[in-house]
Amino acid sequence: MAQDRTRKIVVTAVLGAITILLGLTHWGFIPWFGGISLTIMHVPVIIGAILEGPLVGAGIGLIFGLFSMLQAAIAPTGPLDPLFTNPLLAVLPRLFIGPVAWLVWTALKKWPVVGLIASGIAGSLTNTVLVLSVLGFFFGRAPVMTQIFGEELWKPLSGIAVVSGLPEAGVSALITLLVVAAYRQFSVGKRKGANLE
Repeated sequence: MAQDRTRKIVVTAVLGAITILLGLTHWGFIPWFGGISLTIMHVPVIIGAILEGPLVGAGIGLIFGLFSMLQAAIAPTGPLDPLFTNPLLAVLPRLFIGPVAWLVWTALKKWPVVGLIASGIAGSLTNTVLVLSVLGFFFGRAPVMTQIFGEELWKPLSGIAVVSGLPEAGVSALITLLVVAAYRQFSVGKRKGANLE
């Protein structure tokens, strides 16, 4: 029992550190068309939840959220960064990424490849939908929001969800599948390996 708890703490710390590294080095941002970047900073949260459960996922999500909040305060890079100094926007949505990914994985783990792909998509879309929803519902009247998006707030936010959120979900699914499959050594396609339990 103590060994299991220690492993969970170590996995949380290691994957949390990877999340921070992805942010500090900007490796967690993949250039996309229109000047938009796709983020993969939430992928360690998804992987941690699949490997070690929802509490570990929530813990890594907390690290992700706190880092986002700190980075927005210390080294802002965009006009919306001042809003991300609020934990309601920076932290709260990130707490749900891991538990949602874990729920999907638990439901589909009899079919490991499908389960991992679906978990990667679900975790990524949880991040996108919750962050954009909090932006719209709680910060929609902020001057910076109306200046950037205008009065028809939900149209551009929906556009961001499609143009950025869907590709992010695809990339997250692919990375989640490759990393967890390699870690657990199970078969993908014709490659032989142990079944993922």
